[in-house]
Amino acid sequence: MQFGINTFLFTFPFTNKSAKLFPQFKAWGFDSVEIAIDDPAGYDPHFIRAALDRHGLACNTVCGAFGPDRDLRGTPEQQQNSLRYMMAILDQMDVLGAKILAGPVYSAVGRAEATPPRERARQWKTVVKHLKRLCDYAGEKGMRIAVEPLNRFETDFLNTVDDALALIADVDSPAIGLHYDTFHMNIEEKFQGDAIRRAGERLIHFHACGCDRGTPGSDHIDWKGIAAALRAVKYKGDITIESFTQDVKVIARAAAIWRQIEPSREDIAVKGLAFLRQRLKR
Repeated sequence: MQFGINTFLFTFPFTNKSAKLFPQFKAWGFDSVEIAIDDPAGYDPHFIRAALDRHGLACNTVCGAFGPDRDLRGTPEQQQNSLRYMMAILDQMDVLGAKILAGPVYSAVGRAEATPPRERARQWKTVVKHLKRLCDYAGEKGMRIAVEPLNRFETDFLNTVDDALALIADVDSPAIGLHYDTFHMNIEEKFQGDAIRRAGERLIHFHACGCDRGTPGSDHIDWKGIAAALRAVKYKGDITIESFTQDVKVIARAAAIWRQIEPSREDIAVKGLAFLRQRLKR
């Protein structure tokens, strides 16, 4: 199990200049960096891989950014834009050394419109068709797609672990799995430990975040129960801190961060990492 930090907390969009963060990430004790990519043409993956290697950091996962023009259940143009975007990222992951493309790959974030059941069923078939193609492409490269359910305020498509497991079953590919996020599931799951156990071996990526988008451990989430469940399912993937502050304005607006939740981004990273190492490595 490695502990990582998502770049959303410190920079967006990610560019070559973002590599200046790597020495600090390493000094804080992180093993890996989860790169959140907005524009695949906006950075040089060879340059970033060299910087990661120089500082003794891995990039095991890449996180997608799904705006209105990237939507596997949207217009035909939005669907194709999203597919091209994710395939471009998968090509870059070969260079970065990453094995998992994570996030809400199925829809534009923020699209929550109470889709009628018949229309949702049509969208579901469309998303499954595209994810089958994407998983074939990822599988040929030895990579996987991690599907992240989001809370009800950010999507009306996948909100719970069971929703995501149903999609994973319909795609029916060894290249797809579940991406679990403690912030979203604090809202949608009654008991997070039970949800993790239901995911079982299909859990391939894990985001750790406080219940208020702040520091893991300084909140009411049942971290003891989560730790027990992760051990029960023999989870060995990354534990990645994905939190947000007001410092990165575009992300703050997208994530509805309207106030200072923690003293600083460093506080989230350093205290969150210390807590997770102590709690989850028992």
